Amino acid sequence: MPDRQLLHLVFGGELTDVNSVEFRDLSKIEFVGAFPNYAEARLAWKSKAQSTVDNALMRYVIVHAHKLLDPNDDDHHHHDN
Repeated sequence: MPDRQLLHLVFGGELTDVNSVEFRDLSKIEFVGAFPNYAEARLAWKSKAQSTVDNALMRYVIVHAHKLLDPNDDDHHHHDN
């Protein structure tokens, strides 16, 4: 039986300030993708983050969407595949 899907979203864009998580222009947010587990999301995040390392204001994030969809589910871990 395949592992349970734990939806993760990866997106990013330019921040207003390096010390905040406020995006400068929400219309320019880049949606990298939706992933079935943290490991795959982290690979995508790492690739995008490394490609923009020269711009300190660019930030990519992983959102644990499965936690938002089912906040009562305690059976999820970052390292599930």
